[in-house]
Amino acid sequence: MSRHADTSDALLRLVLAGGATSARRRLLERHGTPAAALVAGPAAWRAAGLDDAQIDALARPPPEPLAAARDWLAASARHHLLGWESSDYPPLLRDSPNPPLALFVDGDPALLWRPAVAVVGSRSPTAGGRDNAAAFARRLTHAGIVVTSGMAAGIDAAAHESALEQTGGTTIAVLGTGPDQAYPRRHADLRDRIAAQGAVVSEHPPGTGAHPSHFPRRNRIIAGLSMATLVIEAAERSGALITARLAADSGRDVFAVPGSIHNPLARGCHRLIRDGAGLVEQAGEVLDALASQLAGCARSLRDRLHESEQSPPRASAAAGPAVPPDYQKLWDALGHDPTGMDRLVERTGLTTAALSSMLLAMELDGRISVEHGRYCRKD
Repeated sequence: MSRHADTSDALLRLVLAGGATSARRRLLERHGTPAAALVAGPAAWRAAGLDDAQIDALARPPPEPLAAARDWLAASARHHLLGWESSDYPPLLRDSPNPPLALFVDGDPALLWRPAVAVVGSRSPTAGGRDNAAAFARRLTHAGIVVTSGMAAGIDAAAHESALEQTGGTTIAVLGTGPDQAYPRRHADLRDRIAAQGAVVSEHPPGTGAHPSHFPRRNRIIAGLSMATLVIEAAERSGALITARLAADSGRDVFAVPGSIHNPLARGCHRLIRDGAGLVEQAGEVLDALASQLAGCARSLRDRLHESEQSPPRASAAAGPAVPPDYQKLWDALGHDPTGMDRLVERTGLTTAALSSMLLAMELDGRISVEHGRYCRKD
């Protein structure tokens, strides 16, 4: 078994132990890697705060779920497991309250590093609400923003669909099931299209079915991955309002679209606005409000990787001694034909996390274009 397989297997065992996430994160932080955390043994597990059930599950992992998760990871190059200890773990989510121990990703994990806005709302919206969700998602994707939502019926599905319809549009679906499951079931085709063009994300292992307790927890990941949350039509008691509250608790912007005082699905939005959410009528207002964050996004990612503040190269001929060597390596690996992340990793030898930040910087600077998760030069 390879070192990568060893790491994945150890992380899977930690995920399948279940229970309080904070104790398992603490165990990883103390020991550095999943393999080291397992080798540390029961005394160290208990010292990190794991309870008896978790300790028993780590010592004797459930064989069928472990085998199913291994098989899923091996089934496709598109399947990934990002652990808390990994440099590929999305930084915005890491900085949110109670982040998950690990994420199962079907699709492009680099999207989890890109600027994203959550678009959420009612499962039974009005026709106007659907149209608004589609219009906001369309404008956001045209601006290079990833649309994040929960693949539920109604507003979520309308936002995902609109993002997928745009040239180069990308979207992330965060599920309350395993990454291989569609909920509702009629969204199986939508799940597959999101995985092919964006990313399907879950903290639950493959094969996990829907459970009522999973969906409020799913909402914290939607909020944690996103720079801001936009609510379009929500009743006064709504999962969308939970997502908005979690976003606010994470220090993220919250926006709401107002509606008729006679529309019960506008009441949740009006309540958010009364509580301080930004009132928006078009996507340009969201983009204007996030402008300073978007402008600093590439710089903060470069800082995270201890890279130079210097702009990436415009063309190979422009590259001189002052250009950071990793940027030049990436520029040389890019061509005029769209290239996927896996191929860029092979060509450059750089990690997905490093490439994601560099590609984002180059896209924001207008040096490259992105279409369906593939990158090419824009000379």
